[in-house]
Amino acid sequence: MLPTAPLPQPPTGSPNPAGEAMDRTGAFVESLLGMGPEVQRKILWSVAAVLVVWLVRRIVVRIVSSQLEEPRTRYAWVKGTAYVAYGLAFLLLGQIWLESVRNVGTFLGLLTAGLAIALKDLVSNVAGWAFILMRHPFTVGDRIQVGDHKGDVVDIRLFQFTLLEVGNWVHADQSTGRIIHVPNSTLFSEPLANYTDEFAYVWHELEVLLTFESDWRRAKERFQEILDATARDIALEAATALRRGSRKFLISYRHFSPRVYTSVQDSGVLLTLRFLAPVRGRRGLNETLWEAILDALHDDDGIDLAYPTQRVYLNPVEGKEGARAPWPPEQPEV
Repeated sequence: MLPTAPLPQPPTGSPNPAGEAMDRTGAFVESLLGMGPEVQRKILWSVAAVLVVWLVRRIVVRIVSSQLEEPRTRYAWVKGTAYVAYGLAFLLLGQIWLESVRNVGTFLGLLTAGLAIALKDLVSNVAGWAFILMRHPFTVGDRIQVGDHKGDVVDIRLFQFTLLEVGNWVHADQSTGRIIHVPNSTLFSEPLANYTDEFAYVWHELEVLLTFESDWRRAKERFQEILDATARDIALEAATALRRGSRKFLISYRHFSPRVYTSVQDSGVLLTLRFLAPVRGRRGLNETLWEAILDALHDDDGIDLAYPTQRVYLNPVEGKEGARAPWPPEQPEV
């Protein structure tokens, strides 16, 4: 029997060019930056997790935006998905980098404690954001004033909310065009005024100063007629809105009807027109009333506007008969 040659054995390991390239890349990164293979693996997983969360959110936002036409609802969806994506990304990164911390509650507790110590201002802003979401002191679209800043809320974010400013150098409740970013923590240190929450009306006063010689009683009647014709329907709308708002706040007004009050100033008789006005309609209503008042004064010769003047008043001649001083004045005896 002829001897048989042994059969050739296959190599124990087949070459893997991709694996070898990755090993060489990892070795190069480790030599350059001093990061071991474990750290490099966590970085790659972190980047992949963030990209996946970002991609999923983009797809959801695009689908929702194509289905919704109402801007407020679309905005709420965009902001809501952003908050969910941020939270999910934090959880995934925590699980990647803190593998021993498998309890989500423990991870969040450690994260919160660290942030509270190192990032006090940011934590306060996040607390303010949570306060806005839970208590709803205002929503996007409300007109508010915080400290010295007044405007319409156009955005609410994790660390700040944004106002489209009204007022300031503009002498009316109209937009200046400036965008103001206010930290959420400001809500804990500054008073907050909401102009439109539940009851979108404010009491407004218009002052008209008449001369002492004017027939102020007739003027008061004319002004009351103008108010009734212009602002009475607004008062009825405000009464309906108050019934809805009183379910949330203890707001109680006995009278909604516009009224004219009388007082006296140094230069004449002051008639004050007090009435309810829509928050975003005060300037237009003010203009309508003033034009009607000027027309009424132009047609009435017995009523005239007063303004600061200087005059000489001779009591012996112009004073009331029973209250005049003697004339000529008595001369002291020498």
